[in-house]
Amino acid sequence: MRSSAASSSLVVVLSAASARAATQSLWGQCGGIGWTGATECVSGAYCFQQNNWYYQCLPGTGTTTSTTAKATTSSSSSTAAATQPGTTLVTSVLTTTTKAASTSTSTSAAAATTSASAGGGETCPTIPTSLGAAVSTLPDPFTFAGGTKVTTKAQWACRQQEISQLFQKYELGTLPPKPTVSASYSGTTLTITASTGGKSVSLSVTINKPSSGTAPYPAIIAYGSYGASIPVPAGVATILFNNDDVAAQTDGTSRGKGKFYDLYGSGHSAGALTAWAWGVSRIMDGLELLKAQTNIDPARIGVTGCSRNGKGAFVAGALEPRIALTIPQEGGAGGSGCWRVETWQNANGYSVQDAKEIVGENVWFSTNFNAYVNSINTLPFDHHMLAALVSPRPLYVIENTSMEWLGKVSTYTCMAAARKQYQALGALDSFGYSQVGGHDHCSFPSSQSTELNAFIGKYLLGNANAGSTNVLRTDQSPVPSVDTWAPWAVPNLV
Repeated sequence: MRSSAASSSLVVVLSAASARAATQSLWGQCGGIGWTGATECVSGAYCFQQNNWYYQCLPGTGTTTSTTAKATTSSSSSTAAATQPGTTLVTSVLTTTTKAASTSTSTSAAAATTSASAGGGETCPTIPTSLGAAVSTLPDPFTFAGGTKVTTKAQWACRQQEISQLFQKYELGTLPPKPTVSASYSGTTLTITASTGGKSVSLSVTINKPSSGTAPYPAIIAYGSYGASIPVPAGVATILFNNDDVAAQTDGTSRGKGKFYDLYGSGHSAGALTAWAWGVSRIMDGLELLKAQTNIDPARIGVTGCSRNGKGAFVAGALEPRIALTIPQEGGAGGSGCWRVETWQNANGYSVQDAKEIVGENVWFSTNFNAYVNSINTLPFDHHMLAALVSPRPLYVIENTSMEWLGKVSTYTCMAAARKQYQALGALDSFGYSQVGGHDHCSFPSSQSTELNAFIGKYLLGNANAGSTNVLRTDQSPVPSVDTWAPWAVPNLV
């Protein structure tokens, strides 16, 4: 008679074999350290290494990255125990140990001076240690800091690594590597505990499941404890993320306060936006650990927020590659707006939030950014390149022409420039920017419902016929010229 331990082992082996035999959907995860799911992509897509932790099914016929040894450095365990009659507490823990490698693709800025390896065997250039020449137009995303042009998708992955490191070094602060994570689920509450350096913190989110649809459900992580300000269609769950608990944002006195800083120290370089993105990553870890218990599909997760939380949602989509759909709403400066255009606007009679104002208002950015707010043209990036970190994953940006403070010229030109990056990747169907006025801040006009439903329908609900997701529109007149700010040529990356 087979022992219970042997039976359990057999179940695990069979489950892993079944997962390997399956195919992953477009944009879904197909590998990475700790990944035990499908490693083959559906027809018309290939498995691309975004980093050591995350491989993704991208459209096209690129070289599929080997996935033979992705799950060898992690282990997980799961237990269940009754806490009171009618309530079950399910817990799971994931411990990750990685070996040091000379070709690290860590997003930590500590690795900024080393070379890294992208998918397909591409060796990435060394991250520059100096700013380079100042430029008054938006920096060319298709040119490495060292001057080399980006001509392939593999090189684009290297350029994304470079852009991420530059953002973290000069503006956002460092995103720490993944800690040890455990999770529990009871009722509607998912609790995630992160541990590193002998310290631990826990954060909890509320999962509201839909009354219709098929489990496991897609879900949208909504910044703020009151839910999404966008209308969430049927069949999609919402996950309420109290981002202020992770990093406070009352005013300038909030620096270093919140659970992120309890874990990493009040003097950590990360601003609140980066700390929140770290929190979103921990939510993703919890969902992956407890998919069976939560009935939430971690491969179909969106993130949204409005105003300051819209800035946060954008940064989360940029720094967390497991997010399937990023929907920043009315983030303005520090989100979908470009610093250079905002500076120009204020010099030409407008009144918009810009870099000089924003660092005095709150603690959203690293203190490293303070040194550059009066010389913004010296930065080797701008926020069209924040969208570069999301690409080619779906991005739908919502802005409001009736809120001058948001910078209607800045957000339009910045995101029109961002769209060129999706164009180069052959992914225009994954990019949307919609700017409509005539409504209050953070209220959602019905005129944008068709676009929103198309993005959620196509990229979270899996409905290929949900509608057009190739969107670039504004109701402002005249329409600003994007080519004035983004004069660089758009390559056809292969």
